[in-house]
Amino acid sequence: MAEPVTAAWPCEIPLAQVDRGAVKLRLQPDAAQRKAIAKQLGLVSLEALSAEVYLTSWLDGAEVSGVLRARVVQTCGATADDFETPIDARFDLKVLPANSQNAPQEAFGDLGIDPDGDDPPDVLEGDRIDVSGYVVEHLALELDPFPRKPGAVFVQPPEPVELSPFAALKSLKAAKDEG
Repeated sequence: MAEPVTAAWPCEIPLAQVDRGAVKLRLQPDAAQRKAIAKQLGLVSLEALSAEVYLTSWLDGAEVSGVLRARVVQTCGATADDFETPIDARFDLKVLPANSQNAPQEAFGDLGIDPDGDDPPDVLEGDRIDVSGYVVEHLALELDPFPRKPGAVFVQPPEPVELSPFAALKSLKAAKDEG
């Protein structure tokens, strides 16, 4: 199998290019692009991101599969400390052109989707596959929505003291009764 070609970020591939043969890409956004992705995903930072993506012809569309590797920095929900997490994930999806007779036809309602089955194919808006967009989307799916630093323990804060005007009067009365 040929080595993947390093592609610029962001990366879009014409569907017609995949029809002519498999496309193998290596994607690696630079520091400024990683900073923008981190902001988009609500991360403290994105220290590293790389992906190897393979596009092959499927029906009248394409199958997009790959491996992404990242180092993300998130804020712990229990301690508010920032911590780094490595991510190593595989992804696989199928795309079809908008005018495809194979595209899912149901709009809303009972879609008859099998929760254990494969995801339905994505329908492209144009004639290009947003490869970098799919990498970011699958990175987002790998993030823990409630990040917790390894070993972090949530400590229940003390109950708030009563701060009503009556509590103030109660403390004055208590002080008067003592005096």
